[in-house]
Amino acid sequence: METNNNNKNNEALATEAPLAPITSQRKVVTHLEISLPKPYMPRALVAVDGEHPNGTEGHKHKNMSVLQQHAAYFDQDHNGIVYPWESYVGMRAVGLNPIASFCLAMLINSALSYSTLPGWLPNPLFPVYIDNIHKSKHGSDSGVYDTEGRLSSKVEWLSLYAIAKDEEGFVSKEAVRRLFDGSLFEYLANKNLGTNAKME
Repeated sequence: METNNNNKNNEALATEAPLAPITSQRKVVTHLEISLPKPYMPRALVAVDGEHPNGTEGHKHKNMSVLQQHAAYFDQDHNGIVYPWESYVGMRAVGLNPIASFCLAMLINSALSYSTLPGWLPNPLFPVYIDNIHKSKHGSDSGVYDTEGRLSSKVEWLSLYAIAKDEEGFVSKEAVRRLFDGSLFEYLANKNLGTNAKME
């Protein structure tokens, strides 16, 4: 019985039909499978695509999930906790105006704080604990990050557009990829400081 099941599974996964030689001549291998080993596998430490199979060049993951890396950009004092004023400073650094930075900082921290707290008592300072950021997934998530934090609502996509659009009003694929691991924030902050930042 088990042998029959194995044979049926093998048949269901077959990419060549013996009576159709063309199926063996035209291999079922995509460009992505050639450049990126196991493209279907979620990566915990790096945000990958076909052109960047090892993630963002020069970006240090510090053994954090890509979602933790995304949040860690805003942790100005590197203590593992992001307060609203730190979110504000980070958003100003990437180029948002003071009003948008304030509103987004308050919205994000108030929405994410409680689910990331180490205990059950709310904290009126609305801290976001990076170690628990995976607990903050919300109903409008796109599912790009999985439940362990390895992006997202309309507000997040509109914010990305506001900070990463080019002169023609488009957001590049590379900007979206770099958003996942937070390296986009570092790039934009360096660009706004006038340093020679390059997005490759």
